[in-house]
Amino acid sequence: MSLKNIVSLMAVSVMGVFLTAAPSAAQEFSSILKATSEYMQADSSEDTSELSGRILQLLALMTILSIAPGLLVLMTSFTRFIIVFSMLRSAMGLNQTPPNMVLTSLAMFMTFFVMQPVFEDAWTGGLEPLLQDSITEEQAMENISKPFKAFMFANTREKDMQLFRDMAEADPEEAINLETVGWRELIPAFVISELRRAFTIGFLIFLPFIVIDLVVASVLMSAGMMMLPPIMISLPFKVIFFVLVDGWYMLVGSLVESYSPMYGG
Repeated sequence: MSLKNIVSLMAVSVMGVFLTAAPSAAQEFSSILKATSEYMQADSSEDTSELSGRILQLLALMTILSIAPGLLVLMTSFTRFIIVFSMLRSAMGLNQTPPNMVLTSLAMFMTFFVMQPVFEDAWTGGLEPLLQDSITEEQAMENISKPFKAFMFANTREKDMQLFRDMAEADPEEAINLETVGWRELIPAFVISELRRAFTIGFLIFLPFIVIDLVVASVLMSAGMMMLPPIMISLPFKVIFFVLVDGWYMLVGSLVESYSPMYGG
């Protein structure tokens, strides 16, 4: 109970004592009692409206948290990173090394590194002014979405964008730019563009390891060791090859630098 309600209840109690002790004073205190009752009702309505606003904010926060994993995967660089790391592990023949948690965490922190300018623009332009009550929720949503839209548009092929614009029956004579493209076409076009780039990088990663497998298999067959699985011999060579060429440095650096011209849009 708020301080205003406590003070009001105390005032009503004191007036009730006086009215009981002196019935002749009822007419004198009736106006005070009426004013106190109206004050309590006004305060209660203010508390109710404030509580309703808090509940709506809590529901909005829970909704955002529930779709946050999907947004992280579809609207950032996370998709490209995790697919490339998974294909690297398959190319080397390592089943659970590095573990999924390590690869996912590395991809997530690389995503934060690449997307930091986008997050900063979204914070300074939308979220921070909203918390300071300087802009409305609609303006905040627009300002928050603009950096993400610019980042996705800069990393989406025009061919993929045109595909979804045609399926959405957009005006074919309308120029494709950041203002004319909607989220309906942009998100799926960005996802398939990221998948294409990730599979292209994965194919290039597979090539040297396939060569090592072919060389080892040929040597074993020529030596008559056909019953020996080639993977047992080629796996150490693939691991030492990746270490000698400083593979993690080259791979992670190349992935991050593929976004560096935009630096998050």
